Amino acid sequence: MNIIRWRIIWYIFSGILVILSIVSLLTWGLKFGIDFTGGSLLEVEFADNRPTVAGIQEILAPVGLEGIIVQPSGERGAILRFKHVDEITHQQIVRQLGEAGGGEVNELRFESIGPTIGQELQRRSLTALVVALLFIIIYIAWAFRKVSRPVASWKYGLTAIIALAHDALITIGAFSVLGKFLGAEVDSLFVSALLTVIGFSVHDTIVVFDRTRENLFRHSVADFSETVNKSVNETIIRSINTSVTTILVLLTLFLFGGESIKYFSLALIIGIVIGTYSSIFLASPLLVEWYKLSLGYKTKK
Repeated sequence: MNIIRWRIIWYIFSGILVILSIVSLLTWGLKFGIDFTGGSLLEVEFADNRPTVAGIQEILAPVGLEGIIVQPSGERGAILRFKHVDEITHQQIVRQLGEAGGGEVNELRFESIGPTIGQELQRRSLTALVVALLFIIIYIAWAFRKVSRPVASWKYGLTAIIALAHDALITIGAFSVLGKFLGAEVDSLFVSALLTVIGFSVHDTIVVFDRTRENLFRHSVADFSETVNKSVNETIIRSINTSVTTILVLLTLFLFGGESIKYFSLALIIGIVIGTYSSIFLASPLLVEWYKLSLGYKTKK
């Protein structure tokens, strides 16, 4: 399969996804969870019939909660989000729900984060992403330090970072859309998923690049495009098999793992699918572009 020959198609497809992601982020932004904004989350399960969303809001009206959002969960459960409350108010909420449900309500979890802690988590999450990127750049520069022909070693690293940014941006853009239409929130679990996607993307890309490096010692530099295409074809089955087996596990978690890790699993699924695509159809074709650009530069000289 001549993947390199049709690289313009992959560029257009990636460009469309990136543009849509940017437009979505600029238009709708991200829906941050209480991890970043501060607030409280309460998940309960009713023993009998669950009241309607409007019914739960009416039950809790005497408590005077600000900005309460009710999300049904499963057959009898509900997830409530509201501004930060103290323990006394927390217990009052549970009592109110219990009385409305005939005294039978099971509290599954309660999380409460102040706005100051939420801002600190935002800063730490951003720092974690930046540090991860720096270490990835350093590692790739070291791993490909002996590769100098026909594409310089630093270009391998830059290409991997471009593919990585492509994967992360599309994943974030997807959650911007999900946040707008399905209420998907970005929290600390999403940051963990994004870091995992970054690691997976770089790992998959480096495997292909490493095969390219090996094949360069066996083939003429003049056949660089063919060598890259051969390397991609030699690793494509391995990349797809690894991704499919991982996605099957994540799909199981998404379907049966519960509400708390539903969007964490979905973020990983989206990121791994996009990461596998970019390692095959984006990263290696970009190496060939570097090569052709260098040829054009030398010709002009």
